[in-house]
Amino acid sequence: MPPLTDWFASAQQWLFEAFIQPLAFTLGQAGLIEDGFVATGWLLAGLLQIAVLVLLIGPAQRRWPVQELSDRAAVRVDILYTLVHRLGLFKLAMFFTLESWLADAIGRLRAHGLPTLQLDGLWPGVSDRALVSFCLYLVVFDFIGYLVHRAQHQWNWWWQLHAVHHSQRQMTMWSDARNHLLDSALTDAIFVCAAILIGVAPSQFVLLVAATQLMQSLQHANLRLGFGRIGERLAVSPRFHRRHHAVGIGHEAGARGRLKGVNFGVLFPWWDSLLGSADYAGRFEATGIRDQVQAGRDYGRGFWDQQWLALKRVARRG
Repeated sequence: MPPLTDWFASAQQWLFEAFIQPLAFTLGQAGLIEDGFVATGWLLAGLLQIAVLVLLIGPAQRRWPVQELSDRAAVRVDILYTLVHRLGLFKLAMFFTLESWLADAIGRLRAHGLPTLQLDGLWPGVSDRALVSFCLYLVVFDFIGYLVHRAQHQWNWWWQLHAVHHSQRQMTMWSDARNHLLDSALTDAIFVCAAILIGVAPSQFVLLVAATQLMQSLQHANLRLGFGRIGERLAVSPRFHRRHHAVGIGHEAGARGRLKGVNFGVLFPWWDSLLGSADYAGRFEATGIRDQVQAGRDYGRGFWDQQWLALKRVARRG
């Protein structure tokens, strides 16, 4: 981890000094230099992710696809979502609004005695081992992600927003970022609060988010790939996650009682196995939402259309 974080810090400094800082001075925004440096970290992480998508996952999709893509326009919309989220545009907006407010609020609570739980300090020596500390936080964040994802399906109002993500019938490596902006704001707030409360360093938080996002891009890829009988139970594969997006399976109550959907795991399927939501059926079903496929319900074609229709569904409560 130290060589990786050192390289990332050096690259962030170079990108900031070569491009972001001169741009800030040119635009007369010298007062935002410190914030611009933070934004540069998110921009760099996004550029690296997109490079991996284009150079590695993209060729694999073309070589071993699950389905032939017939609607390229729908994929281009997902690319737009990816650029907005991965290149820091959404993150920057959150940084200057919601995240800033949350950080100030938690700071005031700390001034009145709210403790910070230094999670990696609970075990002697862990905080001095960067890789162990990173893995510990990754597991904690993954469990939080599982709970959030399950709530997105169980709570009807949240599902109306999350349905934007599930309405893609041609899943590709770009589909992970296909989320309603309000849905993304809610999940961002939860993870930022968790990071502050358990003592995650800002640079480590960037790497945690970037690593999670990259793995999720692989899981959504149009890629006929499973990790084998044992591997499927250690990490979420494209096959395991596609089951979550399957029509009539990914979001409906059925044999599992009131549980709406299966395979909510973000990185690890352990939580699904422990909490009764795992489905290891090794098939690559068609993806989408039942009323979209069978009744032709409109979930929107373009970016803003999808955003607006989701808000209307929330207002109508379904």
